[in-house]
Amino acid sequence: MACGSCGTTENGVPKGCKSNGNCGSGTCGSGSNKLAVFDWLSNMTLPSGQERFNIFEVRFKNGRKHFYTNPENLPITMGDIVAVEGSPGHDIGTVSLAGELVKVQMKKHKITADHEDVKKIYRKASQRDIDIWQQARGKEEETQKKGREILGRLGLQMKLSDVEYQGDGNKATFYYTADTRVDFRQLIRDLASAFSIRVEMKQVGARQEAARLGGVGSCGRELCCSTWLTDFRKVTTSAARYQQLSLNPLKLAGQCGKLKCCLNFELDTYLDALKSFPKQDLVLKTEKGDAVFVKMDIFKNHLWYTYKEERFKWFRLTLEQVLEIIALNKNNEKSISLEEYEADVEIPVKVDFEDAVGQDSLTRFDAPKTSNRNRNNRNRNKKKPAVAANVNSKPGAKVNPNQKPNPNQKPNPNQKRKPQVKKQPNTNPNQKPKAKPNPNQNPNQNVQKKPRPQRKPRPKPPGDVNKPEGEVKKVNKPKRNNRNRNNNKPKNDDNSEKK
Repeated sequence: MACGSCGTTENGVPKGCKSNGNCGSGTCGSGSNKLAVFDWLSNMTLPSGQERFNIFEVRFKNGRKHFYTNPENLPITMGDIVAVEGSPGHDIGTVSLAGELVKVQMKKHKITADHEDVKKIYRKASQRDIDIWQQARGKEEETQKKGREILGRLGLQMKLSDVEYQGDGNKATFYYTADTRVDFRQLIRDLASAFSIRVEMKQVGARQEAARLGGVGSCGRELCCSTWLTDFRKVTTSAARYQQLSLNPLKLAGQCGKLKCCLNFELDTYLDALKSFPKQDLVLKTEKGDAVFVKMDIFKNHLWYTYKEERFKWFRLTLEQVLEIIALNKNNEKSISLEEYEADVEIPVKVDFEDAVGQDSLTRFDAPKTSNRNRNNRNRNKKKPAVAANVNSKPGAKVNPNQKPNPNQKPNPNQKRKPQVKKQPNTNPNQKPKAKPNPNQNPNQNVQKKPRPQRKPRPKPPGDVNKPEGEVKKVNKPKRNNRNRNNNKPKNDDNSEKK
């Protein structure tokens, strides 16, 4: 995770490129390369008289790593691009580890300094070496597509997963997976003639294939095998049984099609917790009958048992109660019924999320809401009677020119009308004179109706001193339709409407 110039100072502040663990070489932090490491001994000096370890770890495509010796004592640090010995030719890689930590890695892989797999470092890569290396890496995708076409034409039962070119561009390694043994001699001839390169076939397992290709797991994080996991241990279904997981292959299998490697991560912790639990095949003897095990909750220390004769009912017991029943059975005594034990179990109340404003529903905006106001306006428009046009109407009113006035039109019985008051003789000298009757008016519309019952006079405002005091009540005029109201208006001499 740090190159040679990214060592830390006494205060813990990174020095060198000062990129805080993400340098452009891709070897710091979560760089573009996989399985990056951190040299935590980079800022420590060696004891006096001891020479620096002269073997380096070099990383290639998709986390492939090998150990190379530095016979010419070149000044090499982590992150340098070097040209190393190949078979044949040379290869280009990046130094991923140097110093004393290389000894630890070699001991882990059981490789000695004089091993035949430890090859030489030729030189630091020049710009010409880097250009040829990048040009060869650019041809890998097209080579993989054409290689799959050749596989389909030959009908071989194998899957070509990846292609890796050597740094000098003279050799390509084809990685494949196959369930059975495959005769690919003809395939090598066709690939060598199609690409004019030296071909090497290498078979990998399903887990190694997923590690090389990478991806995102069901947990939402990048695959462990492609980021930090280097050794693939055997995973069995017993690990899922110990953790009380359902044996669903769709949930337990990873992208490689095998059982997930993370099933082994917490297996030791579950095994330690299960030591205090009784065996699942143990039968509890009670006064009501024998009870058998159903399931358990390791985190809450709860177990479920049921009677052999009545399996429709499950009883929740705590671990202490089950151990108590087992102790009684060892003394040839039967315990009380499971119903009485279950009554003593205290189940903690689960506190759910409570929304004070009542907006916890995610589908509250899906169904459209109907407004009662629009519905009432729609019904009111249907019941509204048509009003006849009149030439004496006010200038602001809308008149339909195609509609003809109907003199014999009767009032709509559905329309609500206020009760009219019978006219009283004119006793007030200030009251306006009565309008003359219109001869064209329908006589049926001038029918007198019962007077409205008089209400109590409203209290006089305290500030109004101009109006005379008294209990004189203004007589309400009878309500008429628009046609009668317009005809009863008095006409002035200038033929203008009185407003």
